[in-house]
Amino acid sequence: MELEEAPKQHYTEKEKGDVFNNEFLPHIRSMYNFGYRLTLDRDDANDLVQDTYLKAYRFIESFQKGTNAKAWLFRILKNSFINDYRKKSKEPNKVDYQEVETYYNSEDVDRQITPDLRVESLNNMIGDEISNALNSLDVDFKTVIILCDLEGFKYEEMAKILDIPIGTVRSRLHRARNLLKEKLGEYAKTMGYNKA
Repeated sequence: MELEEAPKQHYTEKEKGDVFNNEFLPHIRSMYNFGYRLTLDRDDANDLVQDTYLKAYRFIESFQKGTNAKAWLFRILKNSFINDYRKKSKEPNKVDYQEVETYYNSEDVDRQITPDLRVESLNNMIGDEISNALNSLDVDFKTVIILCDLEGFKYEEMAKILDIPIGTVRSRLHRARNLLKEKLGEYAKTMGYNKA
């Protein structure tokens, strides 16, 4: 995992605790929201946040006190998500045969099942069309929309979090917004917004 290339701080254990509690913990809700928007799963988001905070504490001496702790944490979370995604995409699918057997021996066998539980959970959310459109974007486009439009990061901060040039941030955000605009065009018409 690559973190900021800055001189390491030397903290006492008490100072580490203070930095962790005062600089990192206030952002835990934003971290969870970002993790959930990336994974679309509560358990995966919680695991991602827990992993992020473990890494943040482990590498706390790489954090420059007085800098943007939220951006630093988002970068760790984003890198953890990408690493987990790569790892999972290389693993074969796993089946819990005990769970399958238990299900088929239950009385619920005749009911209809949604193949992807994420779809079912999205159906219960406010703004389904917007959520579905955002979640259908490629992870790179979805990430820039989340960081800029939902979390309020500046372009410079996003470039550091994503470890890409600022020009790439701008072009990726422009493309992502255009993709969302295309996906939400019909929905906007039904809601009474006219194309200008």
